[in-house]
Amino acid sequence: MQIVKKVLVLFVALFLGTNFAYSKCNDPKQLRFSIIPTEESSFELDLYRPVLKKLKANTGKKIEFYMPTSYASVAEALIGGFVDVAVLGPYGYITAKKKEKSIEVFATYAKKKGFMQKEGPGYESVLITKKGSKYTTQKSLKGTTVGHADPGSTSGDLIPRVVWAPSMKTDADKFWKKIVYTGGHDLTTLAVHSGKIDAGFVASHRFDNVVAKGKVKLSDFNILWRSPAVPQDPFVYSGKLCDPIKKAIRSTFLDLGNDPAAKKFLDNLKSSKFVAMTDKDYDVIRTLAKAKAEFKKKKKK
Repeated sequence: MQIVKKVLVLFVALFLGTNFAYSKCNDPKQLRFSIIPTEESSFELDLYRPVLKKLKANTGKKIEFYMPTSYASVAEALIGGFVDVAVLGPYGYITAKKKEKSIEVFATYAKKKGFMQKEGPGYESVLITKKGSKYTTQKSLKGTTVGHADPGSTSGDLIPRVVWAPSMKTDADKFWKKIVYTGGHDLTTLAVHSGKIDAGFVASHRFDNVVAKGKVKLSDFNILWRSPAVPQDPFVYSGKLCDPIKKAIRSTFLDLGNDPAAKKFLDNLKSSKFVAMTDKDYDVIRTLAKAKAEFKKKKKK
């Protein structure tokens, strides 16, 4: 009889413990999704519609889209629990992860070879000037105006400051007459093309998007520098979501390469498939961010 009682007590404890564990995870009626902003976020949202439709079917949840105003607003919405699933920049991801440990990266897209973009799940920060201008070497740009995408951008701010500048044995703020934040890689590309700025740092895949739309040609630009490859934009979700929901979200994106309805979406990304990613894949960005922090400390001394 004592054995039976002990078994019953153990069973009840396990049952309550399991339910308690599940009660701690989030099982919302709807999932909010967001992406880092570009010049044509509305157009990108249209392309995401078949993906969001599949996400709705796989999770059984209503999907709501949150239109951000900046890189930071996406991260803050995720940290604050207002957004459940998002696309962040690599630097934005590690910054958000530092503030909210529960954020989890689960995938990114593998790029096809493009105009400037190389094949694979990585991209480069590229320094461009307008063809026909007098700026044909990196040294010739000293004392000019350069475009950076956003303070939260990896290829459009972090890399130019902690990889490019040291390679030139200089400080970015001293080398350039002015650093202008354009609001996006597409806007940086167009500003260089129109002559509004002398040079710009752009993400290779974002530059390709502008070329693909027929707004500029690769031959319109000088390519003066390329960074080492960094991982593509991370697709993330809140780790506080219940495991079955996270599994459904992961499978939605990782199976897109097999879904004919997602072809237009993948074609727009210049990608054939999504690949699984982990937090460790973005350690290279942490190394860059650490270098930036140390550089700032030295400047203050």
